[in-house]
Formats: sequence, structure tokens, C-alpha cells
Amino acid sequence: MLSLRLPWIERRRIPRGPRPGVAQVPIPAVDGPLLWVVAALMLLGLVMVYSSSIALPDSPRYAALQPTHFLVRHAISMAVAVLVGLMLFAVPMRRWQLLSPWLFLLGIVLLVLVLVPGVGKTVLGARRWLSLYVFNLQPSELMKLFAVLYVADYTVRKQDYMQFVRKGFLPMGAAVSVIGMLLLLEPDLGAFVVISAIAMGVLFIGGINGRLFAGLVVTALGTFATIIWASSWRSARIFAYLNPFAPENTLSKGYQLSHALIALGRGQITGVGLGGSVEKLHYLPEAHTDFLLAVIGEELGLVGVLVVIAAFFWITRRAFLIGRQAIMLERSYSGLVAKGVGLWIGLQAFINIGVNLGLLPTKGLTLPLMSFGGTGLVVNCIGIALLARVDFENRRLMRGAA
Repeated sequence: MLSLRLPWIERRRIPRGPRPGVAQVPIPAVDGPLLWVVAALMLLGLVMVYSSSIALPDSPRYAALQPTHFLVRHAISMAVAVLVGLMLFAVPMRRWQLLSPWLFLLGIVLLVLVLVPGVGKTVLGARRWLSLYVFNLQPSELMKLFAVLYVADYTVRKQDYMQFVRKGFLPMGAAVSVIGMLLLLEPDLGAFVVISAIAMGVLFIGGINGRLFAGLVVTALGTFATIIWASSWRSARIFAYLNPFAPENTLSKGYQLSHALIALGRGQITGVGLGGSVEKLHYLPEAHTDFLLAVIGEELGLVGVLVVIAAFFWITRRAFLIGRQAIMLERSYSGLVAKGVGLWIGLQAFINIGVNLGLLPTKGLTLPLMSFGGTGLVVNCIGIALLARVDFENRRLMRGAA
């Protein structure tokens, strides 16, 4: 396998195995702090999903549900996510590399199936789910994981062509364009933004030509600007974001954002107390999914919000350190996957937090590892399992294991 040529990272070999005459410090088999931080976020998410959804059955839309409905479903999703993560942790990274093109193709097929009338499930005007009777599958969430795996494999295979447009950039650009077209038909611009950023980020880390990357960024920004300009309701969201408390926006496109800001304002420094949120009482829509952080801010205050931000920053930073270590150990694919997972989790968390704080326009993206949503939670845990696997294989190499 070709190793990546990264000029800004010092390339040096890490000694493998014991060195004669040097006292050895035992290396743990797994990254305990990473798993504890992830577990803490998931458990906090479980508590806050329950708190934010407990009053939903009081509304006509959810009148047939029990107050614990979303708690039970989220707990089941957590159990499934952890189980699937533990099972897939046992899969070596070389196997993931072999499977990555096929998984990417599977993701495209699932995105096509979502758009087939009678097959895809429509909720609130968006056709994003496949009904499997027992649960709903959201292919756009799976596509984020598959994009990380495939772009990492593509970058390693095409390392010698990363400086050229035709052989290096165009094939990947065409693949991302196909995905974007399918996602915009759902519509799911948020997922398209995340997947595009993953592809661009991994290509950049993999050594794509600087001028080509700059042109790619400009093209991407122009494309997203055109999509927003050509869609009246997306343009309305932008104007509502700029002034959510204007009379014409408060009860329309700016409704969610204005109530999220009210929730954060009520929370102040330490919050009103767990369970004390007023905005979750049918004022703030989707409080248990896209706007979970607003409820955290209201009930746990600025302190709770900063803890969540710090945890996601730590996970993202740890992912990049694991990826850097893998590249230094000449495990290019594993290193790119680890950094890709960091980009994915970090960027999606950044967008969701930015939306809740009024720093970014409203987007339909959940808070990773915390928000209600079965497919998203399972896929997030698979991403963490891959990150832990890369770190596990790094540690084995440093202990001198094969």
C-alpha cells in the first residue's frame, strides 16, 4: 500500500516492540478515555431525550403515545448501537478497505430506493426513510459512514494522481455529485453538506493539489449558494435566520430558532434545573432531535452547553491524533478513516450547535451520539467503533504484535 506524503506532518518511524535495556510502560489495549467520553455523551443524551419528550403526548399529534415512548425507543436504539459497535469493532481495517467500494455502492442504491414511490417513507414533506416495519432506516446517515470509508480508500489508491484533475479529482467529484443530486431530491441539504465536507476534507488531508482544492472549495460554496438562491423556502430560512424575531419570521421560518434562543436565554449560567424547561412544552418543535441542545441549555445552562462542546472537541481532536499516529505507522487508510470520522462527528456537532445558538441557518441535522434517531445513533456508534479499531491496531503495532 502506498503511504501518504503529508508535508506538514513529520514522517518518522515509531519503534515497534520492546527495546533491549529500556523499561517498558504497558500500553492499554483500548482508548479508555475516548470510550468514557462517548458513553457520557450518550447517557446525557438519553436523559435529555426523555426530559425533552416527556410532555409530547399532551399534543394531538402524539396523543396515542406514552410519556416514556421516546425514552424507551432511544434506550433500545442505544443498546442496539452499542451491540453493533462491539461486533464491528472486531472487523480488521483491511477488511473495511476491501468492502468500502461495495458499501459506497450500497449507499447509492439505498438513496435511490428512498425516492421510489411506495418504498420511501415521507415525514413532514421529506422522503428520507425506508420503512422496515420494525424500524425506519435513514440511508443518508449510512452514506456519511460509507463516504468516510470510500473516500479514504480512493485517496490511498489514487495517491499518485492527487495532483491531477482528470484522474484525481473528477471521479470523486462525479460520485459526490450523484449523491448530492439524490439527497437534494429528498430533500436533505444538511446531509449533502456533511458528506461533501467529508470528501473534501479527506482529499485535502490525503495531499490533493492546493490550487485544485481551493478551486473545489469555491465551486462547492458557489453550488450551495445557487441551491439556496434557487429555492424560495431555503432563501426564506436564510432571511429568517438573520432576524428571527421579526414579526414576519417569528411565527414562520424563524419560529424554531427564536424559541431555541429563548430557551438558551432562560437557562442563563446554570440552567433552570433538569426537567424544568418551558420551551419543550410544545413551544420548541423537534426538541428531542434537532434542537436537543436548546433544552440542554435551558435546563443545564451555559455550563451544560460548554460541557457538551468540550466533549465533542475532545473526541474530534482525539480522532485526528489517532489518525496521525496511524499514518506515522504507515497505515494510510486507517489514518484517513480515523480523521474522516473526526471530521464527520466534529462537523455535524458544530453545525447542530451553531444552529441551536443562532450562529448558522436552521438545518435538519441531529446532535451526534445524543439526539433521538435510531439510524443516526447506530451509525455514530459504528464510526466510534472504527475509530477505536484504528487505535487498537496502532497499539498492537507499538507493542510489537503482528
